[in-house]
Amino acid sequence: MSDNSHPETISIINCALNVPLMLISIIGNTLVLAAICRTSALRSPSVILVCSLAASDLSVGFVVQPLYITSTITGNPFLFQATLMTAACATGVSLLIMTAISVDRFLALYYHMRYPSLMTTQRAMHTSATLWLISFLLSFLTFWKMSAYYFVTAVTIAICLLVSTVCYIRIYRIVRQHQLQIHAQQQAVENNAADNKRSMLRSTKSAKNTFIYYIVMIMCYTPLFTSMAVLSISHKDWTNAWSLGDTVAFMNSSINPFLYCWRLRELRTAVIKATRQVLCGQTEENSPC
Repeated sequence: MSDNSHPETISIINCALNVPLMLISIIGNTLVLAAICRTSALRSPSVILVCSLAASDLSVGFVVQPLYITSTITGNPFLFQATLMTAACATGVSLLIMTAISVDRFLALYYHMRYPSLMTTQRAMHTSATLWLISFLLSFLTFWKMSAYYFVTAVTIAICLLVSTVCYIRIYRIVRQHQLQIHAQQQAVENNAADNKRSMLRSTKSAKNTFIYYIVMIMCYTPLFTSMAVLSISHKDWTNAWSLGDTVAFMNSSINPFLYCWRLRELRTAVIKATRQVLCGQTEENSPC
């Protein structure tokens, strides 16, 4: 982000875009967190990571974006500094946890039999806490040296995107190999043709879902990486238009609740139930709307 916050056209567009994104992020991530808290069945390691992601995304919508809008309009240096630190912490946690989720998915497929012992609930909680701590400590770079902050941010984004890319490529290869094995079994054993076909369809859907998560992650964080890389080298090449990269990164916090509800059926069901309770003013014991 830049400390040049004059009320130009780009700044106005930025603020206008952040308002609806902020509301979507707050509503979507609040529903996800409420659904997870109210549903005891949603206590798996992968869901704990999703819960941590929802908490970081909620902080983006509830804290970072209001500060971002206010500092952009007023140009207040104190608000700008607060926006920098909170944005570095919240968006940093989101990116780190999304990377951890990609690693978690890879482990679940590659070490299918050993996965329950590799990724326990306690380890998922420790991983989330560690990532929050790392992001919080890195955010203090904004008080030290801005060039160091921009450089570290660019490097962190690059590493996270690289790790996620490797994981998603491996996931796709594993799913593809699984499809080929099912196809071979289908030709050898005709009696199991229907079951194999259903399994192949599930694997194909999983591969497509993985591809969509990866594309959204790349699209949302590549502009921010580019702007941070430019700022770490020189401020001369930076223009106010680069600030749109911040908004695109914030947009990821609005998209994530929909992506994970779409992928996890149990979470989607719990979110729908929580939404109905909010809209109808009912408790769990009451009948649905």
